[in-house]
Amino acid sequence: MSHLFLAVTAHGYGHLAQAAPVVGELSRRLPGLRITLQSDIDPGYARSRLPPGFTHIPEATDIGLLMDGPLGTRWSESLVRYADFEADYDRRLEREIAVLHRAAPDLVLADVPWLPLDAARRAGIPAVALCSLNWYDILLASPVADRVPAAVMERMRAVYAAAELFIRPAPSMPMGWLPNAVDVGPIAGRYPNRREALRSRCGVPANRPFALMQFGGFEGFDPLSAWPEQDQVHWLAQDLPDGPRRDATAISSLGLRVPDVMSACDLMLCKPGYGTYAEAAVNRIPVLYVKRGDWPEEAALIPWLAARMPTREITREDLLAGHLAEAIDELRSTDRPPAVEPTGIGEVADLLEPWLARVGRAPWVGHGNSTGTSLAS
Repeated sequence: MSHLFLAVTAHGYGHLAQAAPVVGELSRRLPGLRITLQSDIDPGYARSRLPPGFTHIPEATDIGLLMDGPLGTRWSESLVRYADFEADYDRRLEREIAVLHRAAPDLVLADVPWLPLDAARRAGIPAVALCSLNWYDILLASPVADRVPAAVMERMRAVYAAAELFIRPAPSMPMGWLPNAVDVGPIAGRYPNRREALRSRCGVPANRPFALMQFGGFEGFDPLSAWPEQDQVHWLAQDLPDGPRRDATAISSLGLRVPDVMSACDLMLCKPGYGTYAEAAVNRIPVLYVKRGDWPEEAALIPWLAARMPTREITREDLLAGHLAEAIDELRSTDRPPAVEPTGIGEVADLLEPWLARVGRAPWVGHGNSTGTSLAS
């Protein structure tokens, strides 16, 4: 029985959301595939995204970044954690090698912690990185780039470049220095439209649009709490920490998840992030977004979605004050183009399946002088 070891950064939910559709496709192709997840991500969220029966090792293998809610990054404090991680790296590496030896997987897939990639290489286990970003490039383009310890940067760059492949799903940061890069199409779920059933459960009139508030992975962020109730849209949010409103429904109160309501929505309010942007394109949802401002990945995400789906930026001040009516009207009056196809799921599965099916030689082994390969159209 083939065994996939998935190591995921728990910086919000986006990294698992990005990898999960690929894992699902591999499970469909390879019945009986064993899956081990190593991450300190919420176990309930992991169960909602991954095929049933996986083994969960609930521990972190990297740092991510410290955040003040979904819009603020604590860069300076995060640097201290990176320095501490590097100072303790040899012990962490030895322990991770032992974890992998016990698990004995056929393939390690990382989105996108570097420690499991390094441990797998040293243990003689094929290892692939899959992500629209990497922590080296995030720190390199961050406001604290000149203060990142050189040893941290050198370690991450070397480990990412030594993976069998680094697969970049569209839209990704450029990462042009990688010798092992492979570009594929978008990775996102396409969800069934349950609009009428949702209207019935929420008691929403037929002429009122659904608007999804999606700042996932950061509990307690509730801009709705400061907004007056209105009749322009009906908001759907994961939770309503400040209690019920007639113009909003907590998705959790329905016993549903965000994917269950995604295709019923007429627009989405979010920060730029891979999961929300790819799913908006694949499910034909216009996007109202507020920048984080100092998040390096935004430079790749924002123009990609704007070329494929109606988008409109609002300021953080307008978000917190609830001044959204004009922007919502503009988005609602714009024609929606056809849905983007999530071709990256099958493309990544094609790349990974040979290792798991144990047939033939794994692709691109010994890529040291490669200039990268593209599968994205």
